[in-house]
Amino acid sequence: GNSASFLTSCPTAWMQMVLPHPAGRTCACFATSLSIESIDIDIQLCILTDMRYERLLELLGDQGFFDLASVVQLTGERRQNIRMQLHRWSRAGKLLPLRRGMYAFSENYRRREVNHAELANQLYTPSYISTHWALGFLGLIPERVFTYTSITSRTPRIFENFFGVFRYQHIKPTAFFGYRRVEIDRRKVLLADPEKALLDLWHLEKRPWDDGRMEEMRFQNTGSVNIKRLRQYASRFDSPRLTAAVRVWSRVCKARPGRTVVS
Repeated sequence: GNSASFLTSCPTAWMQMVLPHPAGRTCACFATSLSIESIDIDIQLCILTDMRYERLLELLGDQGFFDLASVVQLTGERRQNIRMQLHRWSRAGKLLPLRRGMYAFSENYRRREVNHAELANQLYTPSYISTHWALGFLGLIPERVFTYTSITSRTPRIFENFFGVFRYQHIKPTAFFGYRRVEIDRRKVLLADPEKALLDLWHLEKRPWDDGRMEEMRFQNTGSVNIKRLRQYASRFDSPRLTAAVRVWSRVCKARPGRTVVS
């Protein structure tokens, strides 16, 4: 009686079928042959799981998010057991899955807000934020960009989770440079320099970057871009197409009234 009612609320996954009883009642038939002793053991495991969630909060509650490897390292428990527990807590609404093996505490349990830009760095490493999101954050384009756009030397990926859409575009390892650690909402984040954010965009979006296309982007605050550094970074790509884009950028900026180009 009490054991059966407890099992229905227990986070442990049971395969159960309700079968008719000869006396008109119903009884629960489990797919696995279980003894009362094994049910009692599982009830104890369920209670222990709830206690371990409190322990998880003690260990990682001050973090906006965490991964499976961190929990295994901190607790010393078996990786498979931890993975199963994290999956149960996700189904119970206590954790938010971010990607395979990475989680955040749900709002009711979170002690610190998740910094989305910091999360973008950690979801897929190595990476740094660049192109559209970086240009928007740096004030080089007027639009507010909601997709977190990053550069990686690994395979391109896109992750969608509770906190947004995170896009990672591949660039060759020799072009993986031109970023620094900056503070965004009191957290340290790897962000492209203004010059590198431009070059990453021009490199990854393949149509020619002529005067008309530069104007279409409605670039602003162009004085914050150092043209000398822009040329130096472009030379490291060894790309005639990017070298030409830098010339167009410089010409378009100089042609705008009241605009200056930092050399």
